[in-house]
Amino acid sequence: MRRVSAEGGPEHTVATTAAGSARSADSAGPAAGNGKAITPEDAALAQQVVAKSNLTVPDAVVLNLLGSGDENLRVIEELVSADVHVRGNEITLTGKPAEVAFAERLFAELLIMVGKAQPLSADSVRRTVGMLSADAGESPAEVLSLDILSRRGRSIRPKTLNQKRYVDAIDKNTIVFGIGPAGTGKTYLAMAKAVQALQAKQVNRIILTRPAVEAGERLGYLPGTLHDKIDPYLRPLYDALHDMVDPESVPRLTQAGTIEVAPLAYMRGRTLNDAFIILDEAQNTTPEQMKMFLTRLGFGSKIVVTGDITQVDLPGSTRSGLRVVRDILDGVEDVHFSMLTSHDVVRHRLVSDIVDAYERWQVVQEHPQAPASDERSDARTGRGRRQGR
Repeated sequence: MRRVSAEGGPEHTVATTAAGSARSADSAGPAAGNGKAITPEDAALAQQVVAKSNLTVPDAVVLNLLGSGDENLRVIEELVSADVHVRGNEITLTGKPAEVAFAERLFAELLIMVGKAQPLSADSVRRTVGMLSADAGESPAEVLSLDILSRRGRSIRPKTLNQKRYVDAIDKNTIVFGIGPAGTGKTYLAMAKAVQALQAKQVNRIILTRPAVEAGERLGYLPGTLHDKIDPYLRPLYDALHDMVDPESVPRLTQAGTIEVAPLAYMRGRTLNDAFIILDEAQNTTPEQMKMFLTRLGFGSKIVVTGDITQVDLPGSTRSGLRVVRDILDGVEDVHFSMLTSHDVVRHRLVSDIVDAYERWQVVQEHPQAPASDERSDARTGRGRRQGR
């Protein structure tokens, strides 16, 4: 008998039995217990071993674990190779030893999450399977249970391992660059960390900025005051801010200077002390603008720079400051670069597929003789991958 404990919740008993030969290629290693090398016959015999595991789940967490209408259970059955049978609060796993072991790990992680009273969704199940398949060495439950900010019963937390590493890097470093495609949470998580720092009185103000560069369009002369003209460029920052701060308090905090949202050009000549500063859409800065911005750093401040180097809207052959800054600052202490990929996209699942498709197309354009790779990562959703096969 083995016992799997859900952190913050009750213990769950897991009984494991195996039918057939006890000698398995997954556990025996390069040599069997008698010192002899594993033969092809031994390996074939090991493949015939059937393992069975019985899990007893507390009644209080069964619904959250399996999901409304068994939605989570259907995702689990789709993504694992072991047969999953549920009867009441009893879950039976059957299959090859490696398949059953993987399913046990999955249920152990999910039970930790539901043991913390965290709502479990089909997306959380898929991301847990992806992290376990990638074997990154970190507990998916720890990654998906890290609360950055909570407001009105809604928590903001990382949804992928790279996102957690990005958040951890913000805690540990003074300047952090979050680079990755659209939808990976670069700006949103940075904003959450800024609000968290302000609430904890680690900083006195939040400064949000981005270059006022048109995305491949010519908008002409915009009507209204200067504020009216620059507001459309800064609107995405306001949208994220309203998700994390009471909308009624935003004007008051803005008027008091506690929260400042301004175009990048307004940063020149300033020294920013005791502030959490976010530069968004940094791929649309020139190297000179990037240098200007980074040298605004004052005492007690922290800088997060976010951008997507595949979506540069600068005119002509103008170089992107975000593309060159990594080479320039390579090796500088207290500066960290977090790279996010299509696997970290947290928008509609098609966004990730679109990003991958454009990357393959770009490879073909740059290297016409190189065939486009059509591989899909199993680490994102676990689709098409079966543990132990």
